[in-house]
Amino acid sequence: MTQPAHLPYGGIPTFARAPLVTPEGDWRADVAALGVPYDIALGFRPGARFAPRALREASLRSVPPFTGLDGRTRLAGVTFADAGDVVLPSLEPELMQARTTQAARALRERCRLPVFLGGDHSVSYPLLRAYGDVPALHVVQLDAHLDFTDTRNDTRWSNSSPFRRAVEALPNLVHITTVGLRGLRFDPEAVAAARERGHTLIPMTDVQADLASVLGQLPEGQNVYISVDVDGLDPSVIPGTSSPEPDGLTYAQAMAVLAATARRNRAVGLDLVELAPNLDPTGRSELLMARLIMETLCEVFEYDGFGHE
Repeated sequence: MTQPAHLPYGGIPTFARAPLVTPEGDWRADVAALGVPYDIALGFRPGARFAPRALREASLRSVPPFTGLDGRTRLAGVTFADAGDVVLPSLEPELMQARTTQAARALRERCRLPVFLGGDHSVSYPLLRAYGDVPALHVVQLDAHLDFTDTRNDTRWSNSSPFRRAVEALPNLVHITTVGLRGLRFDPEAVAAARERGHTLIPMTDVQADLASVLGQLPEGQNVYISVDVDGLDPSVIPGTSSPEPDGLTYAQAMAVLAATARRNRAVGLDLVELAPNLDPTGRSELLMARLIMETLCEVFEYDGFGHE
């Protein structure tokens, strides 16, 4: 007798128990997940390559639709697919980028909202390249770090540089809003370059002082790509990450930013990166981040009406 599919520890883990497809296959869905198991571009502790698999397993704890205490049902009728993982080379960043962009473009042709499971933050650059046709693209980034460095350790492709490379490659990427910045180590040139370009840099101190004011600085009425670096959250909440920074976002603060972004804009993509499940033996990091993805999807599909044009 096979294991009942409703049990989170039984069955074959796909994201939210969605049908397993291929990026180029004959399918359509409202939401499709794609794993990018790559962490060669990290500057510190590896492990983000294991995140797509861990997030899939953790997602089995939160399979939609969801009915809350108020009786309201969310994500009812929203269809899901799991497009597996990008087939990646071990040590060829440019080949990784080409294959990731190709797979992301294929996903965009077949679903309303792609969900990308990283991987270190360098994967956001090739993912964003798949959005070169989206007019006036905005990025909302939850992160302790700016990730706008030109070069680090003589490389232009590290997890410190995805958004620098993205604005160079995409003239349609008009603005980046980064929430949760903190720490002792910032590249002055990167900060100056981001400010010169007009990006919105919101330190964690601003979030702590006046969250409502921070929410008011988010884009409104725009095409928005959401990038969640899990080190944006406090390490007491999410310890499973390469470069944790103390005094970060609570889960509630992170969801407030994501909910406001989803309610005010048209979300065109979501990535979650820098999760290293091997660094959290409790398993709570992947459980909470799978939950965060699902809560964000609830906001997108409740307020976006399955995608206004």
